[in-house]
Amino acid sequence: MAMNAVLVADLPNLGQIAESSSAFQTAVGCDGNREIARGVSQSSKFLVIGHRGRGMNALSSPDRRLKIVKENTVLSFNEAGRFPVDFVEFDVQVTKDGCPIIFHDIFILSEEGGIMAERRVTELSLEEFLSYGPQKDSNKAGKLLHRKTKDGQLFNWKVENDDHLCTLEDAFTRVNSRLGFNIELKFDDHRSYSDDELLQALQATLQVVFESAKGRPIIFSTFHPDAAHLARNLQNRYPVFFLTNGGNETYGDERRNSLEQAIEHCLAGRLHGIVSEVRGVFRHPSLIPRIKESNLSLLTYGQLNNVAEAVYMQHLMGIDGVIVDLVEEITEAVSDLGGDAAAETALRPKFSHRELSFLLKLIPELVHKP
Repeated sequence: MAMNAVLVADLPNLGQIAESSSAFQTAVGCDGNREIARGVSQSSKFLVIGHRGRGMNALSSPDRRLKIVKENTVLSFNEAGRFPVDFVEFDVQVTKDGCPIIFHDIFILSEEGGIMAERRVTELSLEEFLSYGPQKDSNKAGKLLHRKTKDGQLFNWKVENDDHLCTLEDAFTRVNSRLGFNIELKFDDHRSYSDDELLQALQATLQVVFESAKGRPIIFSTFHPDAAHLARNLQNRYPVFFLTNGGNETYGDERRNSLEQAIEHCLAGRLHGIVSEVRGVFRHPSLIPRIKESNLSLLTYGQLNNVAEAVYMQHLMGIDGVIVDLVEEITEAVSDLGGDAAAETALRPKFSHRELSFLLKLIPELVHKP
């Protein structure tokens, strides 16, 4: 389905929607009188979110668990739903003809006529995008997908269980309705966007969400500071979180360079929470009380979230949830945290900054691992 950009006024009841969503309240345990973000941070539920569904595809890794199912597909989302995850996280970009699609990489690679062709996803039409990989019509052959790692290595994108590429609308209509969606609004770190470009991409995405979400819990997140503010200003139905690398990398935009800057950015834009690379939180545990006092929620992502001990440490620190690749293993580990969730939260030990720093020194690899 190709979609043209729509005006904010065309979105259903925009500006007249209650500040909180009842479905999201149910998922995170807040009541109707609280802000959505406070609902996450004050919930007794420690959230587990499946990264790109059942987990990202790390084609260079020897770990077969990272190549079981094609990431960011309906199959991957439903496979994650076989385990007790609360949300699945995925990346949304918008094709040149205005359709929100689900794909992580900024460029799509395929061998065409013996030459490796690299095309920007947002410069493809929906029909062109869907021509890659397995096809819905078994009589058609799609273009073979390849993938380039950060260090420039090229791999055939082969997994044990493949699936065709999908649109955001596909996810809403074909994914288990109990699963919440953490929709990452994806933009290229290496290019500048005009306000109109951001607006058109967000409007197209919001149109699908408002038409299709029904009672499904939704969280928006993005690394793009201006897109985060715009997503917050365009609607007040669903929470908007700011994604940050937590100081592990340096960017031209200072707002992206530290957990402290992320907090300030959220407060300035009335955002609901932060999704930080986990090492940024481990390096600065004293910021957790400040985040909580600011009524912001805190989720984390990163490879360390595939380590049960690291996840348990975050549970003790009061972090609200984790985005993970090893869905089966981490959901099993989280289930061992205790019985009654409310009682578990009440009994959770409270640590001072000094005590947390001491605990983290006992596991230095969690802080210093590149």
